[in-house]
Amino acid sequence: MKKILFVFGTRPEAIKLAPLITEMKNKKWGLSSCVCVTSQHKELLTQVLDLFEIIPDYDLGIMKKGQSLFDVTAKGLEKIQIVFEKENPNAVMVQGDTNTTFLASLAAYYKKIKIGHVEAGLRSGDRYNPFPEEQFRRMTDVLSDWCFAPTETAARNLMKENISRENIFITGNTGIDALFMTLKKQKSSSIERKYKVRFAADYGIKWEGTKNILVTIHRRESFGCDLANICQGIKELASQAPQVQIIWPVHPNPEVHQTVKSQLNSVSNVFLVSPLDYSSFVWMMKQSYLILTDSGGIQEEAPSLGKPVLVLRKKTERPEGIRAGTARLIGVKSKDIVEETLTLFQDKALYQETAKRVNPYGDGKASQRIIQILEQKI
Repeated sequence: MKKILFVFGTRPEAIKLAPLITEMKNKKWGLSSCVCVTSQHKELLTQVLDLFEIIPDYDLGIMKKGQSLFDVTAKGLEKIQIVFEKENPNAVMVQGDTNTTFLASLAAYYKKIKIGHVEAGLRSGDRYNPFPEEQFRRMTDVLSDWCFAPTETAARNLMKENISRENIFITGNTGIDALFMTLKKQKSSSIERKYKVRFAADYGIKWEGTKNILVTIHRRESFGCDLANICQGIKELASQAPQVQIIWPVHPNPEVHQTVKSQLNSVSNVFLVSPLDYSSFVWMMKQSYLILTDSGGIQEEAPSLGKPVLVLRKKTERPEGIRAGTARLIGVKSKDIVEETLTLFQDKALYQETAKRVNPYGDGKASQRIIQILEQKI
């Protein structure tokens, strides 16, 4: 059988590659899989591996406290070389826009191994927003033999950059596959009770008769003044809408953790919770009235749950949701955050129109399409 080596290092990559790995193992495709994780973000990554019952064949363990982009790149490239030489795969599969994504693609190129890039072609048009992800994704696309674009817009971006149409495949986004798989696991009523009791006991969150706003921030370009502005906006929003619960799973990065805790820890209707595993987070999205985030994955997932998204970024590489009306790009100014959020609360017609839009990112069958293409190409 032809061997596919999956390489990833962060939670978003794991979420979006898990359906492919699961599909490849559960059905009789003419391919075998091998999994290598760099553990670029170890704690968050492990949660996803456990949820989807994936046991890595290799864990490179490159994470260290205070690591820089230089640390991740140098250590990861050296260790991935050893795995490639031992496994000698027919193809390497990577996802998205992380440091691990780029360095695995570069290593595969050095070894003249075929490269498949899941979620290729997303572009913000600004090399520093998101930073460094925009350039990692661009460079990975250039190195790849097969670009699996989630949407027609992404495919057009690739063609504009002179990537051959023969190497571009529009598949939908595997993140929607992962979402549907997780929702299926959560159908039990006991799961619902478990989560409600857990968050009520741990944080005092109420679930009856309240509306919840879910907030997430993690991107590097948000650090510093932008994050401080976001926190100020959330604080003002909490003051103007005291009946609303604002739930913020705080990313463990010290740059995020320290700023958020210092500004919002004492606000009574803001609940700063520990980082959530993916299953818990999907459940939390379902309980939310709307979501404020800088996450690309949430921009894709939330529409499938009927949840409007306000994007706390200056630019997004996912314009399909903006055009479809499932998300609104509102920036990072505190005034805009308050005004845009209150508008969605007060204008019920606008809320319903946003919540009922069709998700432009996929139908839950992207993984099957990608594997069928790989079988033909390898």
